[in-house]
Amino acid sequence: MIGKHLTSAALGLVLAGVTALSATAQDSLTVGANIGNVPWEFQNDAGEYVGFEIDLVSEVAGRLGIPQVEVVNIPFNGLFSAVQSGRIDVATSSITITDERLESVSFAQPYYDSDQSLTVATGGPASLDEMDGKVVGVDTGSTGDMWATEQADAYGFAEIRRYEGLNPAMLDLAAGRIDGYISDIPALLYYSKDKPNITVAQRIETGEQYSMMFAKDAELAVQVNEVLTAMKEDGSLAALHEKWFGSAPDEGTSTATVLPMPTLD
Repeated sequence: MIGKHLTSAALGLVLAGVTALSATAQDSLTVGANIGNVPWEFQNDAGEYVGFEIDLVSEVAGRLGIPQVEVVNIPFNGLFSAVQSGRIDVATSSITITDERLESVSFAQPYYDSDQSLTVATGGPASLDEMDGKVVGVDTGSTGDMWATEQADAYGFAEIRRYEGLNPAMLDLAAGRIDGYISDIPALLYYSKDKPNITVAQRIETGEQYSMMFAKDAELAVQVNEVLTAMKEDGSLAALHEKWFGSAPDEGTSTATVLPMPTLD
């Protein structure tokens, strides 16, 4: 059964004039995603699942000759066990590649470079240096959670509160129940652009890269990696970046550059 909230464009998945790069025995692809993660995967006003990674995984499936995609809404921290157990074929939710994660899962090559950020209610703390004694929010199990936990003593956070997605954290931030929120900067820049009460106060440089996540050593990871190479070479990944971020990707970034599959050193 195809995910009921996918757009009609995503339901087709067989792109005109595109030949599958690799034959697969699958007739459907089950994708785990933390819906509410703008602009990567979220619901539009019609209740459809849309976003950069929804478009990306749809095109990847089409190029692999997989006719159906089902998107399953899973909290971010649950994506890891879901892909390891085989409940889903692939997870995609602006997932950062790390050595720790590579011990138990596989990733295709990265397709987006990112950092963390501190987001506050407008007029709130202007930087991390003003978060001493303050309450910070994070997404459970995210790299923002890891960073905040590691830096809690250095910046004097009074408490770290964990959330399952952006929207509940933003409600608490606007209500003053937390003083700042640490998460991926592209999501927060996108979210806050039309919200004058929310401000991205500081970029936190972490040098992260996102990709799709698979069960350890899954053959599907290799096949998807080949598709991502083709999409970088033919410009279609750059076109997705322009659609969702309003500009072409910078030269040399992982959106524009073919890279090897990540492996443990």
